[in-house]
This record gives sequence, structure tokens and C-alpha cells, in this order.
Amino acid sequence: MAKVYSSILPGHEEFIRKQRMFFVGSAPLSGDGHVNISPKGYDVLRILSPNDVAYLDLTGSGNETSAHLKENHRITFMFAAFEGPPLILRLYGRGEVLLPGTAEWDEVAPHFNILPGARQIVRARIETVKTSCGFSVPFYSYDGERDTLHQWAENKSKQELEDYRQKKNSVSMDGIITPLGERNGER
Repeated sequence: MAKVYSSILPGHEEFIRKQRMFFVGSAPLSGDGHVNISPKGYDVLRILSPNDVAYLDLTGSGNETSAHLKENHRITFMFAAFEGPPLILRLYGRGEVLLPGTAEWDEVAPHFNILPGARQIVRARIETVKTSCGFSVPFYSYDGERDTLHQWAENKSKQELEDYRQKKNSVSMDGIITPLGERNGER
């Protein structure tokens, strides 16, 4: 049932573009650290090439993926069909964090509509694509996007967002300093 590919094929890209939500998985090198799985909504994912994807990462209560990528670069994306034919598609790769004000950000940011609260872009070089059946995934209906995060970010000044990120996004729950934390002088 499962099939493995070395890049994103046109049919995979079509499936990915239809999904309204995806999940990002990462983990620290330490076997004692926490595995992180983050759901992502909004129109924030871009396929830059068959082996290159990026997503606009918005300010949140943690920054685990960023910390893990800084430490070991391992990342997995998962897309699941909640409507239509069953399918699960995973992208396995090596990622990096692109911060605003860097040449890397400037190169990739034009692919996105920069949303309120954008804190970084996560870019990944995809090494393996794997599809599986998804036969047990239930059907769910899409009713729309939540605007709570947008409203929260729009009600903060630039300085308030920076202060929040300093407090909540500089160090992971396992004590790994994130790229934002490095920028802010964390040690």
C-alpha cells in the first residue's frame, strides 16, 4: 500500500495544494527530548520545486520546530485527506529557519502573503516522499479558517510581538535555543 518517491510528483503537488491543514513533526537529538507535532492552517505552504518546500511560520506559544531544526535539521510534513479519496502523504527532509531581515528570507518571502504575526519561514529540502492508504482517516468538513491568531497578532504592536517572541519563542521546552533566541542574545 505505501509507496516511496524521491521527489514531489505533479499528483502529489495537486493533493497537497487541496489540503487546508498539514502537520509538521520534528524531534531533538536527545532521546529524552520531546517529539513535536504541530498542526498548520491558513495558506502558508509553498512548493518551491519538487524537492523544496517552505511554510510561513506564525507566532505561537512555542517554537519547538525551529529549535529542532537548528539542532539537527530533521523535519516531516504530513497531509491527510479528510475529504475525497483516502490518502496520507508525508514529506521527509532537512529543514532550516529563515528569519526576517536575512538574505534567505528576502529570497523566499515573495512567495507568500505575509500574514499578521509572521515570525519566520521554515524551508525544507525534501529527500523522500511517502504515500499510504489513509483508509482509517475519517471524513471531516471544512467550515473555514479561524481568525483568532490573526486578530491576536493584529492587536499587538511590533514591540509587543517581539517581547512575546523573546519570552515564548527563544528557547524550546527542552532548553534548546532557537534561531530567534540566538538573534535575541540567548545563551
